[in-house]
Amino acid sequence: MIAAFDALFTLSNLVLLCAGVGLGIVVGAIPGLTATMLIALTLPLTFHMEPVSAITLLIGEYVGGISGGLITSILLRMPGTPASIVTTFDGYPMTLNNQAERALALGIAASVAGGIISWMFLAGMSPALARFALQFGPWEYFTLVLMALVMLAVLAQGSLAKGLLGAALGMAFALPGIDSSTGQSRLTFGQSELLGGFGLLPVLIGAFAISQVLRDVSRPSDMGRMRLPDRRLPLYRGDVARHGPNALRSSVIGTWIGLLPGIGGNIAALVSYSTAKQVSHQPEQFGKGHEPGVVAAEAANNASIGGALIPLITMGIPGSVTEAILIGALTIHNLQPGPLLFQNSPEIAYGIIAAYLVANVVMMLVMWGAVRWIAQVVRLPQAGLLGAILVFCVVGSYAINSNFTDVWVMIAFGVIGLGLEAAKVPLGPFVIGFVLSPIAEEQLRASLMMTDGDVTQILYRPWAMAFLVVSVLTVFWPALASRMGARSREKKEARQ
Repeated sequence: MIAAFDALFTLSNLVLLCAGVGLGIVVGAIPGLTATMLIALTLPLTFHMEPVSAITLLIGEYVGGISGGLITSILLRMPGTPASIVTTFDGYPMTLNNQAERALALGIAASVAGGIISWMFLAGMSPALARFALQFGPWEYFTLVLMALVMLAVLAQGSLAKGLLGAALGMAFALPGIDSSTGQSRLTFGQSELLGGFGLLPVLIGAFAISQVLRDVSRPSDMGRMRLPDRRLPLYRGDVARHGPNALRSSVIGTWIGLLPGIGGNIAALVSYSTAKQVSHQPEQFGKGHEPGVVAAEAANNASIGGALIPLITMGIPGSVTEAILIGALTIHNLQPGPLLFQNSPEIAYGIIAAYLVANVVMMLVMWGAVRWIAQVVRLPQAGLLGAILVFCVVGSYAINSNFTDVWVMIAFGVIGLGLEAAKVPLGPFVIGFVLSPIAEEQLRASLMMTDGDVTQILYRPWAMAFLVVSVLTVFWPALASRMGARSREKKEARQ
């Protein structure tokens, strides 16, 4: 490990790491561009680099890209990355309440805390945690996703029915395309463009960014008058005691969910946000600009990076598309990720671990020093700002598959998002339902195929049963809490 830090702390590698973090933050802050896209675009540049240098650059871009998404999520309610969707729930209301500085400070601090805590797991418990994740089969994955979907009811602001409706609509829009089990097309209506289904990025950009642009065009904006970071971001000593337990809990949740292949930072943020709301003494404040909401979301989505790196370097299993690209980078340099990586190329295995820690420190320094300049984007003239955002949205949607159909999908979901909000249907459950539906369907079908359709086999899977019990409790907890509260009030009135 010490040798890995020695190799990292050379001038060339430090420059590459800082450049990667800086690029990641800028790209992550731009709606329509993601860390995955940045890593994919810069991967060819690493062909002639030393393996340690290449990995250092890519890890820096990964950390910066996930962290940078909090800036526009908080200031403009336009998540730069899917992992930042949950940050908009409380971050943007804080901006509307002239607390943008406070939201940014808490978001950056939580991101760093999540990164460092997950690094501790990455450095000290990688083999053990990877073996634990290997115990999970399709039933465990399905019930985990089911638990996250049920928690959408907790996230929904206002009507519970509308929150579930949003989730159901998101799941419905995930159905068109090729059935992964049968290989047959479904709900494509004869349109070959729909064979691949609706892409996540066009849907995300449309539902959040385009709908926001359409809403801003129809009304005057007061963003230019918002009080933004001027001299320093407000962070206090008391914040450690006030938000420390939440950050620690959310970081552990994010790490644990991140190490499960195919889950991702958006689900980690969702689960940690739901948990923070359930254990809070002020659950009704979530979604209205509540500080613990920002802390929970940002700590979890950053911690998921460290968690996702655990199966990558110990078992060669990618936790997401980004990790799959990182595996490609290792393969290009004739390196095979997995248990033998620690034996055959320890400088690479421990180099990834060292780069992840230092990247979080660099991210904190860059974000803390430069966020006030990046935040000035909201002071630009509204017409110019919205025009630039539209350009980035179109470029980002088109660049994924070089297909203009994705741009039309983006525009369509922008209109859909605008309509849903007009009907008071929350966008968060809609988008997260769209993300989780394919995972739930794939794992459920795999489970039923393994057990010849015997659903009772779930009773013999302890972790699957645990997730299922949590899901049931989540459904009935609001009613139970309301009944318990009513009884408590009745007893107080009787005593009086």
